[in-house]
Amino acid sequence: MTDGLLDASTVRRWAAQAGLRPSKRRGQNFVIDANTVRRIVQAAEIGPDDVVLEIGPGLGSLTVGLLGPAAAVVAVEIEPVLAQRLPQAMAERRPDRADRLTVLEADALDLTDLPGPPPTQLVANLPYNVAVPVLLHALARFPSLRAGLIMVQLEVAERLTARPGSKVYGVPSAKLAWQAQASRLGPVPASVFWPRPQVESGLVRLRRQPPPETTASRSEVFAVIDAAFAQRRKMLRSALSARWPQPQVEAALAQAGVDPTARGETLDVTAYARLAAALGPSRNGSPGRDRSLDDPQLSDRAVAPHDTPKQRS
Repeated sequence: MTDGLLDASTVRRWAAQAGLRPSKRRGQNFVIDANTVRRIVQAAEIGPDDVVLEIGPGLGSLTVGLLGPAAAVVAVEIEPVLAQRLPQAMAERRPDRADRLTVLEADALDLTDLPGPPPTQLVANLPYNVAVPVLLHALARFPSLRAGLIMVQLEVAERLTARPGSKVYGVPSAKLAWQAQASRLGPVPASVFWPRPQVESGLVRLRRQPPPETTASRSEVFAVIDAAFAQRRKMLRSALSARWPQPQVEAALAQAGVDPTARGETLDVTAYARLAAALGPSRNGSPGRDRSLDDPQLSDRAVAPHDTPKQRS
């Protein structure tokens, strides 16, 4: 049995048969290069016991490759025509593995649970405009995810893997570090996609890590991160005063051992956790409740304007 991977002509033919015109608004750029799929599957290090959560399978270019090594694949697709066609397409390309696939027609940001065994790996080709919120939401909702590999616009990859002190370190970097270690695995050329985007993409490897020890909730830590980067050029004592009283900010910075003249891009997530514990809820917050898991819009969907990358295509 061959691996059944798709080539450019098959992707275009399937799109035509489905009456699909790739949507720029949804960031639909489909992988048309089999070697890129092989590279992603190999880099993901999927084992025979892994249950893979694939977000945005599209026409199934990556899905075909994932069905080989994984015990099961749960594919979440927001586009009805693609979600309805995917099982048939996989039965055609990988009849020996098609029964391992479950397809959900849903918005990944609305997911609260999944059928079957809990997912252990996240693998996805994520469009620029939802990459960060989808990633944060999946990691928060499904603690069974121990690792993952995502393909995103190169600028997003740089932001997700940035370290404190770098020019691109920001909200996505700090929030992702709350729950995972991220490392870049190299670029992906625009030529492997159809339609061809205007910029390159990048691969990001994820490994689950426990959050820093703190009495603050996830939403409280994320609120401090948001406030620190809302006015990026301001010192922390000024930036945080937009949400907390100035005396409270000064006292919390001292308690957390953070220089009040520092700026948000110099703090790692552990420092933000200390600061959140010292600050407590903001004026609009509610103590002791991680509301971000009740409503993804509170943290996962929200990315500061300066941290929103340019469109990929």
